[in-house]
Amino acid sequence: MNQEKFKKIKKACFLDRDGVINEDTGYVYKVKDFRWIKGAIEAIKLLKKNNFLIIVITNQSGIGRGFYTSNDVKNLHKWMNKTLKKQGTQIDDFFFSDDLPSSDPNSRRKPSPKMICEALKKYNLDKAQCFMIGDKQSDLEAAKNAEIKGFMFDSNNLKDLVEEILDNINN
Repeated sequence: MNQEKFKKIKKACFLDRDGVINEDTGYVYKVKDFRWIKGAIEAIKLLKKNNFLIIVITNQSGIGRGFYTSNDVKNLHKWMNKTLKKQGTQIDDFFFSDDLPSSDPNSRRKPSPKMICEALKKYNLDKAQCFMIGDKQSDLEAAKNAEIKGFMFDSNNLKDLVEEILDNINN
């Protein structure tokens, strides 16, 4: 990604992938298994319209388990953006951890804030203007550990939640 165009943008929405952007059917890494969550594309468009960077933060332990490769994940992310670009939008960056669940203090796996902190630094973001949407407690813990707001996605339409969050931020 060209960082020059992001110099003025100081805010971002961090999105978990499986269960927030796409249906979590277990170890999703193939295009044929990917199904957008209702309202996901519209939510991304709305966030972009409100000048948020969109950054995916996702645990992908299937790599560490040998179920698929990091290239499989990167290829799926490229396909996601190709699909989004046809809709006039995009995800700005993807961060993923291939770490297995463990108590390793060096793990990048959520609830560790490391992936979020990498993105905050890379894009020189203002923590106060950033938030994370996830569907698991570990997503909210990662947000808290990175000192940004976290929101639980537990409905069936991502756009509805994003509208609610933006209303609260803007008022």
